[in-house]
Amino acid sequence: MAKRAQRDIEKTYPRQQFVAKLRRLADALESGKAFNIQVAGERLHVPADAHFSVEHEREGKIEELELQVRWTRE
Repeated sequence: MAKRAQRDIEKTYPRQQFVAKLRRLADALESGKAFNIQVAGERLHVPADAHFSVEHEREGKIEELELQVRWTRE
């Protein structure tokens, strides 16, 4: 299997697309299934046993909320 290049991107989506992605993720989590998502042209497979966290950052008047999904590829 080819080695994947490192990647660190942030992709902004219109509200409706963001909501649809969150809804599909929530449905997969609720049913205990894996989840597939495409981010900036790359398809990702998120296994059912991925780890989930919520991160909050504050800097001056800027607030940031990150929903993180983390897993190890086989």
